Amino acid sequence: MQRSNLFFLIIIFFVFSIMLIGFYAYTMNKDNKIILMPNDASLVSLGQKIYLQNCASCHGVKLEGQKNWQTRDDEGYLLAPPHDETGHTWHHTDEYLFLMTKYGIEKIIGKKYPNNMPAYEDILSDKEIIAVLSFIKSSWSKKIQEIHNNINRRSK
Repeated sequence: MQRSNLFFLIIIFFVFSIMLIGFYAYTMNKDNKIILMPNDASLVSLGQKIYLQNCASCHGVKLEGQKNWQTRDDEGYLLAPPHDETGHTWHHTDEYLFLMTKYGIEKIIGKKYPNNMPAYEDILSDKEIIAVLSFIKSSWSKKIQEIHNNINRRSK
């Protein structure tokens, strides 16, 4: 391998490593917990696009959820809840929302549970999941966002 090619590969590796470290520093705090960023316009914009492609068909284009979402269907499944202020999304920590979205409820609780929510572990990257959740949080009023922030603080 020529010296110039080796040097170029080392530079590429270094830049990639810095970007990877930067991404994790950007999305996680010092305790390695997930942090949503509803004030990051570019992340929220990305999240909105991903939400419309992957989530809106069940949870609604306007985050409104399915009608009668608190009742079970004929097969025993709960309908998709709203992610706006009328739902319970904001009652959960950033970390819980991330884990629920990435791994699904069954993996979190360790047993079968009747639900239609897919796990996005093999569909969306961590950054994309954080972007979607940041988009959802950005739609809440400042009052609800502050309550949600307090829920996050109390969970530490």
